[in-house]
Amino acid sequence: MRLWWHEPFRMFQTNLREIDAGLDVDKVLDYLVEFGANTWLLSVGGILSNYPTDLDFQTRNPHLAKRPSGDLVGDAVKAAAQRGIRVMGRMDFSKIDHRRAEAHPDWCFVGPTGAHQVYNGLTSVCPSGDYYQVKLFEVLDEVLDRYPLDGFFCNWMSFNEVDYSRVYHGVCHCVSCQERYDGQLPDGKGSPGYDAWQQFAKQVLADLTARIRQHLADRRPEAPLVLGDRADIVFHEANNAVGRPLWHHRTSESVSAAKTYRPTVPVLTNSVGFVDMPYRMASEDPNHFAQYLVQAIARGANSSTYIMGTPDDNPYACLPIAGELTRFHRDHEDVYRDLVPAARTLLVRGANTREFQGLYLSLLQRHVPFDVLPQDRLGDVDLSRYQAVVLPDLGPVDLGEYTGRIVATGTTDVKQLPVRRLARYDTEEATRALHLEGGVPVFGAFDVIEASGQVALRAFSRAPYGPPEKCYGHEQLEHPGLVKQGNAVLFPWTIGRAYREVGLSVHRDLFVDQVGGAMETDLPEQVEIVVGRSAAGFVVHLLNRSGDSDQRFAPPVPVGPGRLRVPDGVREVEALNAGEHLPVEDGWVQVPEIELFEALVCG
Repeated sequence: MRLWWHEPFRMFQTNLREIDAGLDVDKVLDYLVEFGANTWLLSVGGILSNYPTDLDFQTRNPHLAKRPSGDLVGDAVKAAAQRGIRVMGRMDFSKIDHRRAEAHPDWCFVGPTGAHQVYNGLTSVCPSGDYYQVKLFEVLDEVLDRYPLDGFFCNWMSFNEVDYSRVYHGVCHCVSCQERYDGQLPDGKGSPGYDAWQQFAKQVLADLTARIRQHLADRRPEAPLVLGDRADIVFHEANNAVGRPLWHHRTSESVSAAKTYRPTVPVLTNSVGFVDMPYRMASEDPNHFAQYLVQAIARGANSSTYIMGTPDDNPYACLPIAGELTRFHRDHEDVYRDLVPAARTLLVRGANTREFQGLYLSLLQRHVPFDVLPQDRLGDVDLSRYQAVVLPDLGPVDLGEYTGRIVATGTTDVKQLPVRRLARYDTEEATRALHLEGGVPVFGAFDVIEASGQVALRAFSRAPYGPPEKCYGHEQLEHPGLVKQGNAVLFPWTIGRAYREVGLSVHRDLFVDQVGGAMETDLPEQVEIVVGRSAAGFVVHLLNRSGDSDQRFAPPVPVGPGRLRVPDGVREVEALNAGEHLPVEDGWVQVPEIELFEALVCG
């Protein structure tokens, strides 16, 4: 039996305040139908129960008294069923009230100083303790006994190192953590043993996720768990944050990482309609919000729009474009059914964010379709489906018996291209004025290596760079900036970081020329090409990135028309946004003008 969430779906989340318990469920559901959503993520239980709970460790929302039934969840489920809308339950077990914290201190987060974490009168709890490990399951059972919910999402399931105000509280030292952890608990970031504790915390959450998932499967198999990358549905929140530098590709990167790891597992991108948590009344810019949804669906995720309260309470300015894109997904369900990655280039994401982002932008701008994969998932994916694997400054990497193209940078070491590292220059001062053949500047870090195989881009010795009268004396050295052996290529320096921070096309082009795999087109570099395969055939999304601006998304400037070569054997192409059939002539199609995006279905 094919479970419902393996079909394309579109969610709308009303994140409810306690005063919203009297909301008009029919009015909300009418809005969802018009919006194009077929799933409602409703606040059900945890911090507050929006149903008449009988569990003594749960708190009934006092505002349920506004409802004749006294039961928001029951009313919502009944009314939604009449419209064919599924209801999923948002649960938040991260906090409890003061009375229960006093009665059960062993459930609570305890900081390194012995203090509890209290926020707006609520006390944070620890995933190691019995509130999560035992009581959570009693709540799920009570809900499942009463309502045929179609799934669950657990919010803020973490070790609460940071609170809503972004105050860092450190590592939990509760009695359960002390009993579970093998060794002395660190105090926080920078403390000895913090990396080992992070692995411990990750495993506790993974085990808890697996138990919740199994519990739901036993009780109600048609009710999936939405959570991390081990759940039935992988969750990604697309959001903004005041003070956080904008990475314009965050949604696309996150969805790609999940779909590359497990292509057939659904991903849900929950797109936040407000600017940031302290500014929940302020709408996200419509152009910014549109990118959440377009990037999500292009990579194969299901879209979700998340607001505070109800649409009447918060008629965010981004909701019209959100509805337009949600209805596009609804109207083309057949195209998005079973949409999985189809790129032939893999970009591995490691710890060097700037290096990764520079190579990401390089591939995108040169029209090389690619998938993203976290480094720790390399052993879980069949690499043979890729013609090229890109390794951005990753240190030692085991690619097994992979025989395709390998393009590595920085400290990456693979057996396919053994090198001997003699020295490393990794400060601004150490690399200042360092050039390679052809006048290529080096920024970031440079490794002096010995390697067999073909070498190129030899370095020059550094010379004075001022005053002008003294700017000479560069001598050719034998230190290569590029080494090739068989199908493997190494840039022993941070060429990606150089492009990310300085933006010289020489860096981008040197790298991409070694990768290959670009789609032939005369469309400008501001058009991103994402390829996938679905029940409808080969799918090409063309995303107009001309609006990518400093710390914002401006309205994109229409691009095209332009020509695009399609894969061999394609005989017909449909442009979904334009609503046009595109004739294929000698392997080429003429793409209509692209506003926000275009989706091409190749048959």
